[in-house]
Amino acid sequence: MSASSVQSLPTAPSTPADMPASDSAPAGPSRAGLITSLVALYLIWGSTYLAIRWALQGGLPPFLMSGSRFVLAGGVLFAALWLRGAPVPTARQWGASALVGFLLLGVGNGGIVFAQQWVPSGVAALVVGSLPMWTALFGGLFGQWPGRMERWGLAIGFGGIVLLNLGGDMGGRWLPTLAMMLAPVSWAFGSMWSRRLPMPQGLMSAAAQMLCGGVFMLGFGLVLGEHVPAAMPGAQAVFAWFYLVIFGSLVGYSAYGYLLRHARPSVATSYAYVNPVVAVLLGGVLAGEMMKPMTWVAMGAILGAVVLLTRKR
Repeated sequence: MSASSVQSLPTAPSTPADMPASDSAPAGPSRAGLITSLVALYLIWGSTYLAIRWALQGGLPPFLMSGSRFVLAGGVLFAALWLRGAPVPTARQWGASALVGFLLLGVGNGGIVFAQQWVPSGVAALVVGSLPMWTALFGGLFGQWPGRMERWGLAIGFGGIVLLNLGGDMGGRWLPTLAMMLAPVSWAFGSMWSRRLPMPQGLMSAAAQMLCGGVFMLGFGLVLGEHVPAAMPGAQAVFAWFYLVIFGSLVGYSAYGYLLRHARPSVATSYAYVNPVVAVLLGGVLAGEMMKPMTWVAMGAILGAVVLLTRKR
């Protein structure tokens, strides 16, 4: 979702990167796999905020851009798995994948991308920072309440997000604001619900979710009257789109699914605290933005929260 994420991410974003839950008993997680997936989500999904901004500035329409991104990534992953002999999802599994893809990608990622046409990336990062709070709530409703140290981590991390985004402007438009506020709620609910749905096995779950979610987003774009610009987008926008396809979708969404299956929900969604830090650092390096002392305080709080959230793993 990141602005990235606009984020799964990621089931959603099993979220991120997203290999959603499977209806078969998964193999035990490896420490290296968990750490690699976390690092991938922290760095890659944090950079997608800037990539989405570049793609939108280059004239790419939000839903057609995001939908084509996920359809291509999901199609490539599906074809690779099919050629290797992976079982094709059943009708029941396609239905579950469509539901999760709609919640995680159609509403979750789509809401953030849509809002970023008017809302600053920092504000979008603040809203996405509420994701672990919603995940903890839905996780409790599904019988997995966070522990005491995790609750402290959630509170400190959200406080750091607030400090990082003090003075942010919500954009003054009710529709982008509503879409942005609904996005993390939908993503969190879809992520927790995916654990109880008959999802395809392994990476095929991520492929099916991206295909279904991408089709939903393409449909949104067509209903809203979006169209591909007549003029060829600039090199920066094209590069950003391919970056979102390869790293934001293929790598990130699959990593998110792995974490959602093998780690506690608060760990899987801890990227929401780190992504704004990555976005601020990229803004300083690539856009010449200076970081204020308050920003460093916020980063300390966010990184401290991640330690509390991940210490059990």
